Amino acid sequence: MMQCVAAGHQIVALANLRPAENTGQTDELDSYMYQTVGHHAIDLYADALDLPLYRGFIKGTSVNTGRVYTTCQEDEVEDLYHLLKLVKDKEGVEGVSVGAILSDYQRVRVEDVCRRLNLQPLAYLWRRNQEILLKEMISSNIQAIIIKVAAFGLDPDKHLGKSLDQMEPYLLELSEKYGVHVCGEGGEYETFTLDCPLFKKKIVVDSAKMVVHSADAFAPVAYLHFLKLHLETKGESSGTFMVSGCSCEVSCDDEDVFPSTEEEEPQKNNPVIWKSLKHNSLDFTKMFGNSGKSVRGYQWFSGITACLSPSKGQNAQEAAKEAFSSLRANMTSEGLELKDIILVHLYVKSMKDFNVINSVYVTEFDLCPPARVCVEAVLPDGVLFCIDCLAHKYDGAMDDVLRDEKLVMHVQSISHWAPASIGPYSQSIKIGDVLYCAGQIALVPCTMQLVSGGVWTEATVSLRHVERVLQATSQKAALHHVITASCYVTDSKHIPIARSVWQKTLRGHKKAEDSETYHDFTAVRGLLAVVVISHLPRDAAIEWHVVAAVDDPLQRKHFATKMLSEGFQIECESVESSSASCASISVRLSLVSPCTAQLDLDGPLNDLVGAFRQAVEKLSEDCSASPLSFRAFFKEDVFDAETLQTGLQEYLEKYLGKKTPALILVPVVDLPGKEVIHITCWLS
Repeated sequence: MMQCVAAGHQIVALANLRPAENTGQTDELDSYMYQTVGHHAIDLYADALDLPLYRGFIKGTSVNTGRVYTTCQEDEVEDLYHLLKLVKDKEGVEGVSVGAILSDYQRVRVEDVCRRLNLQPLAYLWRRNQEILLKEMISSNIQAIIIKVAAFGLDPDKHLGKSLDQMEPYLLELSEKYGVHVCGEGGEYETFTLDCPLFKKKIVVDSAKMVVHSADAFAPVAYLHFLKLHLETKGESSGTFMVSGCSCEVSCDDEDVFPSTEEEEPQKNNPVIWKSLKHNSLDFTKMFGNSGKSVRGYQWFSGITACLSPSKGQNAQEAAKEAFSSLRANMTSEGLELKDIILVHLYVKSMKDFNVINSVYVTEFDLCPPARVCVEAVLPDGVLFCIDCLAHKYDGAMDDVLRDEKLVMHVQSISHWAPASIGPYSQSIKIGDVLYCAGQIALVPCTMQLVSGGVWTEATVSLRHVERVLQATSQKAALHHVITASCYVTDSKHIPIARSVWQKTLRGHKKAEDSETYHDFTAVRGLLAVVVISHLPRDAAIEWHVVAAVDDPLQRKHFATKMLSEGFQIECESVESSSASCASISVRLSLVSPCTAQLDLDGPLNDLVGAFRQAVEKLSEDCSASPLSFRAFFKEDVFDAETLQTGLQEYLEKYLGKKTPALILVPVVDLPGKEVIHITCWLS
């Protein structure tokens, strides 16, 4: 609540659920959602804070205990829904303060209730470092006592009734020895707040008795039952309000990340004159295609295009609906549904159309929407947007033991952690050991506004968001687990900045890792593609998108080759995860020698796809991953899109046959150095 006030919100009401009186359980209820110990004293909070208090009864039980909550009338979550609906109707509230620090179970359920009631959840404690948070609570003059213990090392006789201030050294010791959560997030203990700077009156405990709930020899469960309490008026000076500064902002030391001088100036490219150039005449409506289905049930769909037909009187919304109908039909023919999509790339002609496109997009996905990357691309006139997506569904015949669990990170609460997914996308989706993340721009999590400070700060903050999402999705995941990364920037001058921040952050990770097990010369980094596009959401300067594998980067397989082809240089590189579950291949085509004569694209494209096939063949025997997407970022002022499309498709089918990946053409404003094409391919 103090964090909410510090963020500029006004607390207008309190709400509490207590055990139903006819259950016979007046103190401790076996609930996955709610703390009930101490509920007899809750009425005092209304007076202490001088706010209206709404109370309801917990009639339901923990019925729907899955990772994703869907409405279930017998579940205790519905009691929260009815209570908050009452508060909203009576008080006109717009948001709900959520105290979850680590519990996805509670957060997901509160977010579901808020979504149904059109309330904004505010979870300012979410994923905060618990040791720091405990210190902040104490230093902010929160007087809270322990009223329940349920963990090894916590003794009812010694610790019940003690304040957090008194308990802090011992809780830190228990955390060090046994992994106890110092803020009690694992249910180790529960507290009751007697006073804080928001209180106008403080609560005083006159008498209480200890109740032993479970006399376990190692971890006894016991709680305090309050017998008598009273309120005392506080002195004027006791209302000092102190909350530590917002942890969302990042100061960026330019000197730490400043690129070397030779990288500062964008390269001037030599003009390229192709034989038989028909500029940008590609019919984007005929680009639909998809990869085959991989052994583990992955398939990529490409070229889903929304085209505006003003002559038919069609508006943007209708064009968007038609594109999704086309996608749905194509997926249905492969035995898939939209809910099987785990990652979407959305390329829009103009960010001005984003709200209209999004209004249709949101109707297509329900709970657990796919992760999404959205940028503006130099699409032909008449094209509203292009979509490509990765879908995953296990073959019905596959043994259940081999099936990897699907985990969705879809945090809709405003916090200090990372930007909330207020739109129809998840921050990340994990299947097996692979994490598919959404694109991240540098929004300040607690305000959802773009960070100030320029591109350096944006690059650092947005990459920090990526790291936090990775770690929240899988505790072991960090930036060095990235297999492939795409960085979208809006100016060629930002290319060296993006690369420098990426390298600096990775170096920082290596220093933080145990130096005995992590060495620069053996760890295989993920492949990074930096491309220049015209516009990003919220007028951001930079957006990061990554796919990572929770593997051992020391055991990854890496392949690189370089060749010349008719005045061009082709550089090909691949990274295969140590588990052999996935891989990424990058192929770059650069114009190395100035040329006044007309160039034939056939030779270089043939060699480029040939290099790609060689990289696929170099994958280990254990790797069952199939090439799924062949994303060609190309300089739109250099290539004729139709020639590029035809040539790449022809050579892919020639070299890979049935294993041909989905071809995705992305026209971009610029690429690093003398690159004219940068291919990124995902295999899983």
